[in-house]
Amino acid sequence: MQQIVILGGGAAGMAAALAAAQAAGGSARITLLDRNPRCGKKLLATGNGRCNLDNTGIAPECYFTADPKALAPLLAAVERSAPLEWFRALGLYTRTDEAGRVYPYSNQAADVLALLEGQMARLGVEVRTGCTVNTISQNRNGYTVLFDSAEHSNETLHADAVICALGGNAGPQFGTDGFGTKFAAQCGGKLEPLYPCLTALQVAKPNRSLAGIRAKAAASLLDLDRHTTLAAETGEVQFTEYGLSGICIMQLSGLLAPKRGPKRPAVELDLFPALDEAALTALFAGRVSLLPGKTPADLWTGLLNPKLGKALWAAAHLPDKPLNTLPDAAWQVLANTAKHWLFEGLTPCGWKQAQTTGGGLSLTELEPSFQFKGCPGLYFVGETLDCAGMCGGFNLHWAFGSGITAGRDAVRSLSAARHLAHKKRGQRNSG
Repeated sequence: MQQIVILGGGAAGMAAALAAAQAAGGSARITLLDRNPRCGKKLLATGNGRCNLDNTGIAPECYFTADPKALAPLLAAVERSAPLEWFRALGLYTRTDEAGRVYPYSNQAADVLALLEGQMARLGVEVRTGCTVNTISQNRNGYTVLFDSAEHSNETLHADAVICALGGNAGPQFGTDGFGTKFAAQCGGKLEPLYPCLTALQVAKPNRSLAGIRAKAAASLLDLDRHTTLAAETGEVQFTEYGLSGICIMQLSGLLAPKRGPKRPAVELDLFPALDEAALTALFAGRVSLLPGKTPADLWTGLLNPKLGKALWAAAHLPDKPLNTLPDAAWQVLANTAKHWLFEGLTPCGWKQAQTTGGGLSLTELEPSFQFKGCPGLYFVGETLDCAGMCGGFNLHWAFGSGITAGRDAVRSLSAARHLAHKKRGQRNSG
């Protein structure tokens, strides 16, 4: 009986194993190897434990990659695999919020994992945990996987097809070690530089007194050398001891890819996005006569956190004098600073804080089925690839969809090869 081996028990790996088992209908052995004591460790942490498994607004522009043109056919294949419908067919009932983010109705990632584990067991998928893959070699009859298990070192496993779903470098606390991209490089695949994606940003001069403060803002990523705005996001910004965080900041971090990101990036915060600069100037000036106190600290009552207001005042380089002694021009300066507060010297936080991996195996190396070009039966899926989605379910959509696509194609390809071999044998016997 032919065997399909899946390397990695994350979202993409479990989807590949289950989709292959469904397609095979018992005609092939499906074996999944994972290094953790249990599959889905990282899946349990997604969406703050709620498992934001998809989004209704899937589009190519929601993904960071070096080659958008190569992304198009792969994302189209993911869409055809319809991961959300696949889950619903498995019995998962979901809810969708106002931003298009899809969650299990229970809001429990553990329920999604339990469903996948239960379905794999029902369809006879052999799941082996505590296994660390060492090497994979190709031979005339397929592939040989060399790995260490919890019981033995240097075990070997023959595979007619291998689906590599070993993830990237992000989240080493969840058991990822970057082997997927290293193996892709060993296969001769072109790699795009890796970088922490969907992560907080360190800034050159952090204001540690603001740590823990949150504020609604519009955040823009600037290229200071080219005097351009690369992207803008609106949401809650969190100030930290080292810089800036929050979903809108994490989204911008996806554009800081080595070699193709700006050389001198900066984040510009607009703390009053609903008002233009003239209206904000008038708001500040009008408060002077309304407030019972006349100190700069009094200005922020009902507007901003006092510490945040103090930092903004300092950033505007205004004197610490009674408000009614300041010239009218001061309010325009303050409004301009509040609309264009600049944070320079950006550095993405490390792999432990990153939600996903930017860069990886170039998408140009893959067929639309996620098969590695020139290596029949070898597939790469999920986070190993140079495709990182924005926050909001885009990465799990890619992981589940690429896994389903590869799992189904592996069965189809092996079935076609088996049929062709039978046909050739029949022709030789008849001759």
